[in-house]
Amino acid sequence: MGNSRWHWAEPGPDGGLRGWDGSPSPSGGEPPPLAWAAVGRLPDPLPYPPERRVCLADVPLSGCPAWLGVDRALAGWGAWQEMGESVLVVDAGTVLSLTRVDAGGTFRGGRLLAGLGLQLEAMATGTALLPNLLREPELATTGPGGKEEDPAWPEGTGAAMRQGVEAGLSAAVIQAAREAASRWVVLTGGDGQVLHQRVATELEPLGLAVAHRPLLCLESLANLRPAH
Repeated sequence: MGNSRWHWAEPGPDGGLRGWDGSPSPSGGEPPPLAWAAVGRLPDPLPYPPERRVCLADVPLSGCPAWLGVDRALAGWGAWQEMGESVLVVDAGTVLSLTRVDAGGTFRGGRLLAGLGLQLEAMATGTALLPNLLREPELATTGPGGKEEDPAWPEGTGAAMRQGVEAGLSAAVIQAAREAASRWVVLTGGDGQVLHQRVATELEPLGLAVAHRPLLCLESLANLRPAH
């Protein structure tokens, strides 16, 4: 259960997981999940068995402070398990979280900043003239007169907003990766794909490996599901 959406997964035909996103409520009639975790508000009444909930204490990532979100712990532990060495995990969700895990599987801090949608929403609600791209996403791709935009330096306000936020988030990730002393950068979250190419283009020539794992938290949740 995320802050703005719920994320689901089930076994896929290839032996991995098939995932999808939905509104913040159960669809109704589905069987209870084998495991679930939450960083957003819990519904009342709680729709799922509490004994199947995975909490921070259930994630075997050492060094986690009590305030750490279970999503960051799941992503950090899962990336470290897969890569087998130190890693910087970039979870591009409502909040862009950067989480460092050292080679021994210990949490080593991180950084938090407003994610793509949150920044766009803040610009729209905090100003008189900027559009709300969450309601009118087509404004991010077309300029004055409906012409196609220059992706690097758009003329239209909506496209400039989108380009500016994407570039800023990517720059934050790139700078953090240069400072983190980890060979691996693993992106996940709803906007992970948006940032992946920008980040990889800058970091891979420096010898850093960049991977996109959209179901990272769900894969970790599946691996840690309670035995019921």
